[in-house]
Amino acid sequence: MKRRSIVKYAAVAAALSLGLTACGGSGGGEAKSSGTVRVTLANHVWTEGIKAAIPEFEKSTGLKVELTQLGEDQLSDQYNVKLNAGSDEIDVMMYRPLQEGKAFAKNGYLADLTSKVTSDANWDWKDYQEGPVKASTVDGKVVGVPIITEREVLYYRKDLLQAAGIQVPKTMDELQAAAKTISAANPDTAGFVARTGKSAAVTQFSSFLYSFGGDFVDSNGKSAVGSDAAKKAYSFYGGLIKNYGPKNVSTDMSWPEAMAIFTQGKAAFYTEADSLYKNATDPAKSKVADKVGFAALPAGPAGSKPYNIPSWGLAVNKASANQDNAWKFIQWATSKDRTLAAQKAGVPGPRASVWADPAGTSTYPKDLAEAIATSAKTGVGHDRPEVVTVGKAREIVGGPIVSTITGADASAAADTANDAFQKFLDSEKK
Repeated sequence: MKRRSIVKYAAVAAALSLGLTACGGSGGGEAKSSGTVRVTLANHVWTEGIKAAIPEFEKSTGLKVELTQLGEDQLSDQYNVKLNAGSDEIDVMMYRPLQEGKAFAKNGYLADLTSKVTSDANWDWKDYQEGPVKASTVDGKVVGVPIITEREVLYYRKDLLQAAGIQVPKTMDELQAAAKTISAANPDTAGFVARTGKSAAVTQFSSFLYSFGGDFVDSNGKSAVGSDAAKKAYSFYGGLIKNYGPKNVSTDMSWPEAMAIFTQGKAAFYTEADSLYKNATDPAKSKVADKVGFAALPAGPAGSKPYNIPSWGLAVNKASANQDNAWKFIQWATSKDRTLAAQKAGVPGPRASVWADPAGTSTYPKDLAEAIATSAKTGVGHDRPEVVTVGKAREIVGGPIVSTITGADASAAADTANDAFQKFLDSEKK
């Protein structure tokens, strides 16, 4: 799934640019370098903050930053051309660890950063959460540094729960019962809404899969989407939407469509990435802005196991002849101070320290901050199959989601997907 940037707010960029001198550079006591670091970043609120702070980095290091900022499609196109050609025109690159990280590493595009991330105790690689670290590591080598994280949480309507006399669901069974009760009492309001598109829904379905005790691949590297746990997860997720979802629900919804239903006041519960929360709490976008609550993903038979993943990270182009200076930029851009500044402006960070710091959660709704803290501890480090050709894999494992929503047998659909996914996994080994 493409991680599309949240709507940019001028206030976010302004907040990120505050206190530039407080956001430490890379080793202010070291001798200054000279030269240019060529940095390619995606359009994102995180990028806006870094752009505003770059003069401070340049002043403290003596380096100049040549910045290229592109939309996601343009970014992918440029990487496909330049990285395939072995170009050294990019030093630092913003990439999606779970979407293209494995392919980039396999193709030799990403420099090994293992020694760099472990050599600076003050920068502190140990401060990074386990899930994002796992997603940024390929074949035992650290190939990127996570900069933006996401977890799946439960969005809910406080007013509807209060009217029904229902507590916030803590288990999947309680979620199902609450969705049933509220949809029965409010015919024009869905009990539950979520993504339904074959590929788009995979990421959000993944948390249900893990919470039911399953995964996309088992410990032997074989397809696990036909396991009993996976079948129960497909049945549960698809059943929630089929039985208590919006009337005449389409099966091609991604987050904008599902979010619109929730923010128009047409659903009681919605599971989605925490990074999108401002869409639900901003009065300019949401009719229920003052009625939205947040909670950790309800627990399934295996507990509450939402994904906890880095949607974006920074890497060094292996073909770059400027790798040391490229690392200086990453070291600065991902420092504790800069990560805290970004988080305060609404960009969830991958460092444990920023969530432990009251300043790091001061701009978040209290219940959301609590849900995120809980999810970070129990989260799983991937929200899609960890393969090279991610897009094709998502189409396969997302099939049973659509089948179940439309009334087909979840077990049979999972068996069909399992066979197809195993063939896919075998093909990637050739």
